[in-house]
Amino acid sequence: MPSIERPPTVIGCTIPSNTPHAVSVTLPSWKANIAYEEGAAWVVDKMKSGYPRFFYHEKIKQLITLAESLYGHADEKALIFPSYKVACKCRTYMNRFIQTPDATIRVVEIAVPPPSKGVSSNISIVFFPTDAAALAKSFWQHTGDGISSRQAEYCLEQLKAKASSDVLKAEPKQENFKFAPHSFKRYAKRMDSPPVTTSEDESDDSREFSTFVEERFGRNLDISFVRQVKVAVRRRIAGTLDGNMDISQINSVQPHESTRDVEGLTEDDVFLYPTGMSSIFNAHQTLLSCMENLKSVCFGFPYIDTLKILQKWGPGCHFYGNGEPEDLVALEKLLESGERIMALFCEFPSNPLLKCPNLKEIRRLADKYNFAVVVDETIGNFKNIHVLEYADIVVSSLTKIFSGDSNVMGGSLVLSPASKYYNLLKKTMATEYEDNMWAEDAIFLERNSRDFESRIDRINVNAEALCELLVHDPKIKQVFYPKFSSTRQFYDDCRTENGGYGGLLSIIFYDPENARKFFDRISTAKGPSLGTNFTLLCPYTILAHFVELEWAKKYGVDESLIRISVGLEPTAELVANFKSSLDSLD
Repeated sequence: MPSIERPPTVIGCTIPSNTPHAVSVTLPSWKANIAYEEGAAWVVDKMKSGYPRFFYHEKIKQLITLAESLYGHADEKALIFPSYKVACKCRTYMNRFIQTPDATIRVVEIAVPPPSKGVSSNISIVFFPTDAAALAKSFWQHTGDGISSRQAEYCLEQLKAKASSDVLKAEPKQENFKFAPHSFKRYAKRMDSPPVTTSEDESDDSREFSTFVEERFGRNLDISFVRQVKVAVRRRIAGTLDGNMDISQINSVQPHESTRDVEGLTEDDVFLYPTGMSSIFNAHQTLLSCMENLKSVCFGFPYIDTLKILQKWGPGCHFYGNGEPEDLVALEKLLESGERIMALFCEFPSNPLLKCPNLKEIRRLADKYNFAVVVDETIGNFKNIHVLEYADIVVSSLTKIFSGDSNVMGGSLVLSPASKYYNLLKKTMATEYEDNMWAEDAIFLERNSRDFESRIDRINVNAEALCELLVHDPKIKQVFYPKFSSTRQFYDDCRTENGGYGGLLSIIFYDPENARKFFDRISTAKGPSLGTNFTLLCPYTILAHFVELEWAKKYGVDESLIRISVGLEPTAELVANFKSSLDSLD
């Protein structure tokens, strides 16, 4: 168990430090978080990374710049996606909302040599008018289907190697270039936390060290094993993987019966996506393609982009932002009046209020009124809770606690064999699904998740111990955690035999000024994301709802709310760290 180390404190530094493909970024003070949202140069110009759906990684920016120079027209900008199909969805979305009359949005597909046989590496570029850049970015953010930073890094090497070739000089706008393969070798998993970056500027030595840490620590794994790697991840999610076997042998070993809550579940019911939000977006897209196009329901206060997906694609949605039992009563009245819906989307528990909907009642309504149920189990995770028996589709962000290392994105979608829509959904997925998880990302994800269950157990213990401190502190007005929630009964209805209450909690102080002081003084990593192996704090409402603070407040999401993602630190040290910061407020 790691001891508490000094967290990164330099604005814009990656979290973890010296990690080229880090998922989080250091925003160490309340003021810095507000400045980031306002676009202040003293923060934004120092950003070496950011949460990937909101921030273009440096390798992605470089690839975009190169693509614009090779294939772009004057007054065009570009975004890059891992498939032609996704790029076309972006074009369709932009054509619906674009404000520029007679704007041309075009897609250029580039054939990039694969790093290994059977690994797709082609990319598609969406070109659009410069003034439509914000609209294009909203598609990138909402869907989570943009190219990953590791795939961008690989494609950048390929395109740079051929940028001065005669082929490119002769036909700079040709849509399907085919390049000779370039050498490609990557390694699997960062085994230890690297030291903290303390300087404002990243030196060449630092960059060289970070490359060593992320790419060279650990045993080599040939990228040609990516298919086996993905099978291992899918079996781990399905609960059919027995131990951490040699990946190269996984196809020759019979999986055991699933430990999840629905009989007959196999890895064939698990689908991987490049991000958690992509799994939610594609769950909605799948339902739209095989069921009657009706409004959906967003039940409970959700992570922001889930609501945006339901509002911007399809016929729209009904929003029950409080997620209380009386909202289910109101929903049933709506359905009794003749209103029909396609699906209900909810989180279990919700982010950031950690409330749980009554899944038993939702299932009853779904069966009575014929709609699908989609549950996001990211926060609860399938080690702690079983929700598949109440859902038709379960989605999750694998970026979070399933990975833990905060250095790779991923998502999953699981179809319930018990669902009356199972055959329809399975048939639709057979034609609609495409695997856009980049091979190298899958390798990192598989290695990171090998100790998933033991990490969950440890984090459950830490989170409960921390909550015991926080709920008894007179300066704290409210602690949001499933164990102390008014909806605990609904959580317990789904809790596994040895499951805990998870590693995420939120707090509100009586005095908002104490929230700011506490956040600035606490010695932990501070930035976006959750489910990390280290404790990570953020002023959630500021980051997620800065332009709609009053709207969020209507649903109990206070402007001064602090979200705490609990890590693996020794329990006594973790609690002492928080107690010291709380005591300093007296």
